[in-house]
Amino acid sequence: MSHKAPTQSKKTWIDLQTTVDQGGKLVMVTAYDATMAHIADAAGADIILVGDSVGNACLGFENTLPVTMEMMRHHLEAVVRARPNAYLMADLPFLSYHLSVEDALKNAGLLVRAGAQAVKLEGGGANKIQIVRALIDAGIPVMGHLGLTPQSFHSIGGYKVQAKEEAQAIRLLEEAEQLENAGCFSVLLECIPKELAAFVTEVLNIFTIGIGAGPDCSGQVLVFHDILGLNPGPYPKFVKNYMDGFNKMVIALSQWSSDVKNDLFPGEQESYKLSDVVFEKLAARLSGASQLVSKSKSTMSKRKHSK
Repeated sequence: MSHKAPTQSKKTWIDLQTTVDQGGKLVMVTAYDATMAHIADAAGADIILVGDSVGNACLGFENTLPVTMEMMRHHLEAVVRARPNAYLMADLPFLSYHLSVEDALKNAGLLVRAGAQAVKLEGGGANKIQIVRALIDAGIPVMGHLGLTPQSFHSIGGYKVQAKEEAQAIRLLEEAEQLENAGCFSVLLECIPKELAAFVTEVLNIFTIGIGAGPDCSGQVLVFHDILGLNPGPYPKFVKNYMDGFNKMVIALSQWSSDVKNDLFPGEQESYKLSDVVFEKLAARLSGASQLVSKSKSTMSKRKHSK
């Protein structure tokens, strides 16, 4: 059985860099299924990231560490089916690229074959640089990720601002340059002082995406659910809710629940009808059951009043 290949998104990373070079800002948002991808694309997102944040946002995990390649591929394929115009990326999840270059190539290849145009991986240092170079050599575009790297939150002491001290800031700046030299087309900067993010953005020739990194990055990213306030919270300092989605949805579902319990839903508008001929034949066939006949007469009366 043949399968139709996913439609290539219209945007490329070269288009994104051109936007930045011409003074524009980039908008990046996460999505984990086709509905979210349709919404993000309709809103004009430049980049859609199928992030391992799906673990926190959708799957009920406390962090991203339990997210597997199977989960990432499942959600990526759902997003691909929306055929978004935005540039489509996917995260390499925890331990999918840490053990060997071979693992990294295999797992990144699976995501690309599933429809991703690029992958994102966390961290710097010699080992990550080696992996980035191997992926680039294989023809797989890579976005780097520095600062707060959620897959390493145990080793970095939790979810907190990174690179506040001089030595850490210098190291981050050096790692950003190394990622660029290794072939990354972009670097995501998470939860670092805004001045440092501005320095990194100024030094690099590639574009930066910020999340909790101030206004001077080339673009910004937030989690879909955070933008729309879909989870009860609490939210990090760097998040701005543009809608109280959680409470609005609770109110809407509560109204529907009340309508059901009070026999207000479904009504005539939400119901389908038999033709009068079929209805009368069925009613006659069931005339032996007094309860059904009584109910049928009541329904017939309602039908006549509704005409």
